[in-house]
This record gives sequence, C-alpha cells and structure tokens, in this order.
Amino acid sequence: MDPLSEVLALLRPTSIGFRGLDVGPRWALSFGAWPGLKCYAMATGACCLWVDGLAEPITMRAGDLVMLPRGQAYRLGSSDDVPALDALSFFDGVVPGGVAVIDGGGASSGVGGYFGFEGPNADQLLGVLPAVIHLQGTEKSLSLRAAIERMMQELRDPQPGGALIAGHLAQTLLIEALRVHLHDPAVRGANWLLALSDRQIAVALGAMHGDPARPWTLTSLAKEAGLSRSGFAARFRELVGEPAMAYLTRWRMMLAADRLMTAARPISVLAGDLGYGSESAFSAAFKRVHGTSPRDFAKRRAASEG
Repeated sequence: MDPLSEVLALLRPTSIGFRGLDVGPRWALSFGAWPGLKCYAMATGACCLWVDGLAEPITMRAGDLVMLPRGQAYRLGSSDDVPALDALSFFDGVVPGGVAVIDGGGASSGVGGYFGFEGPNADQLLGVLPAVIHLQGTEKSLSLRAAIERMMQELRDPQPGGALIAGHLAQTLLIEALRVHLHDPAVRGANWLLALSDRQIAVALGAMHGDPARPWTLTSLAKEAGLSRSGFAARFRELVGEPAMAYLTRWRMMLAADRLMTAARPISVLAGDLGYGSESAFSAAFKRVHGTSPRDFAKRRAASEG
C-alpha cells in the first residue's frame, strides 16, 4: 500500500452519522468540540462557518465541501447576529440520513455529519491535517457530495451490509478529499501529507511504510530518494516537519499501537517485526512516542474494552 492508504487504514471509521439540512434566510447552529472528523457539503445557497481558533469565517457556497479534522468547536449559519441553536439537541430528533428544516427552509441546503474513529493513533493522524479543508465548487467536490448522499441513503434505509458500505464510503470520501487538497497549489505547510506531493520525498516515505522493519539510515533513505545524504535530510525536514529518522520511529510506534490493540502478539515478537533488536529498545521508543510502556498501553486498552 502507499503511505496515505496505510495511514488512513489505521483510522478505522466506527461511527458515522450524516443528515441533510434545509434552512431559511436566518438560522444558526452551534457545535461543541467533538473527537473525530466533521464534513459538510453545500447543495444550494450559501452559509458561513466560524471555527474556534480561526480569525475569519469561511463562506461556503453551492458545490463547496468542508472537512474539519481536529474536532474543534464551530458554528454554521446565515450571519453572526442570529442566536444559535444547540446542534446536538437539534439533530437528536432527526434520523440518520434524514433532513432537518430550520426557519421554513428554501434558502440554502446541504448535507453534513461526522466520522468517529477507533484507531489508537487517530488523534495523531488527524492532528497533522489542516484545521479546515475547504474544497471550492470543483467537479471533484461535487462527486464527493454524491458519495455523501449515497452514504446518507445507506443510513436512512438500512440494508444487509449497509454498515460496511457506509464505512467504505467514509474512507473513500476522506481519501478523495485529501487528494484534492494535496493538489491545491495554494496549500502550503510542512507535514507528511503535503510531502506526498513531492516525488522524491514520497519515494522515501513509501520505502519506510513499505518495509518499516528494515534498518533504515539517512544514507539508505537518501539513496531511495535519489538525493545526497545532506540534501535528503534537509529536504525531508523542510517538507515533513521533522527529521526522517524521527518520522520512521513515530510510524513504527503507530503500527505498534495498532497491533497491540488488534493482535495478541508478544511484545518481544512485535519488537522484531518493527525492526528492533531488543524488547527494551522497542519499549523505550514506544514510551517516547506514546507516553507509556507497551505493556501498560495494552492493559489499558484491554480494560477499556472489557
């Protein structure tokens, strides 16, 4: 698998809730902070989006799609002078896949909802994404809205296998949105996601993801990328935001956390699977990244699921 597919595979969407919204000329909804990813697509009209931590509101128009990966609080509405309804209470009586109406409807409409994730690395993986991903009225964003509407249909009219289809649609939607985001020339910053658009660094990332147990060095990774050792080190840090070997360690520890949650493998075996010659070296790296030992991590996960 390519790096983006491998990273997103660790997220594992578990809870999905999407509903439609048909609003009149004056309306507002307030959403509290919530773990997971929120997504909205405008079908007709327009609205404003105010996100905690951002100075200016975002205007969404017909054909636009917005994703909020970091779970921050936000507000949707026609203007900032309208008293906001509490979204959690408002949508409580609307069935998944249904359509809610505010102020008589007719002025604007769209669909929106959330993905919840169970993977132990979800916060770290979503945390490197921008606070807001805004795709503006492109042909691709319209196709993404079609995927959301299909997901709403599965939620509204449950059929055998519907939960699995909805989960696949959720991951497809996220991947497609990130692809569009990656190819937006206005997007700038340093993280592994944006680095995937750089051919040489993407090759190195693919090598690390494809064989995490290999005893990689800066020299061997630079060779994969077709760069000098010093040139590779500088370019990787500039684009990804951390040194290559630090990224490799973090990726290995994300895999370790996922495998501790999903597979009953002895820690000594897991250490070898991920390129560590001793359990103690593996445990020290795991604690640096996750703040706890692999044994304590596994015990807490087992207790929370029991």
